[in-house]
Amino acid sequence: KLSLQLSPAPAKSTKHPNGNNMKLSLQLSLVLAVVAEVGAFSFIGSPRHHHVPAPTALHMSDFGGGSDFGSAMPEKPEQTLEEKLMESATTYIVTIEGQLAEGVKQPESLEKLRKARDEKADAKTLAARTYELMIEQGMTYDQDPDTGALTPTEWDIKDNLETPEVKKEFAYLYQYGINLIGRGLLDEADAKAIVMEGLIERTGKTPEEFDAWLGY
Repeated sequence: KLSLQLSPAPAKSTKHPNGNNMKLSLQLSLVLAVVAEVGAFSFIGSPRHHHVPAPTALHMSDFGGGSDFGSAMPEKPEQTLEEKLMESATTYIVTIEGQLAEGVKQPESLEKLRKARDEKADAKTLAARTYELMIEQGMTYDQDPDTGALTPTEWDIKDNLETPEVKKEFAYLYQYGINLIGRGLLDEADAKAIVMEGLIERTGKTPEEFDAWLGY
């Protein structure tokens, strides 16, 4: 039984045995920048080092002069939660596709997220597919620190479980799922299934051992 009691911890970059920089942070910062901007996941925390600048709002008042032209313009309809999540999913998909190095296979969960978006899935499904992609990206790809290009990882997680950065990354991803539950964006049963396959099984531990490893 998963405790789902981890406290949030910032992820850090670490290095491969061969010296290549691996961002186990899996571009969490990128995702947080995107989803926090549309408001759906703003509870997660501030983006640390993102590669996509957050869009800025342009108001008529910025031009000065006291014009009331802006007030005469129709207000933009407020997006639903599903629309916000679909927008963030599109941004995430496009970003990953653009960063995959030549010839590198895309994450399997990317197509699942794309399918959910194209089918206009509900908020919980979109959140689950996004969470799965974040985990897969972080666990199976390296990111070049200079170009941002994604390549298959050479990092052996099971051989580096006591590396502080690894623990912090697992804790961060675990907490991310907990927060999704707290916001009503993910059912507990679904979160446990995603965590089991995406995180726990990669450590070779049981759920109880996984919690103990992270101090719970």
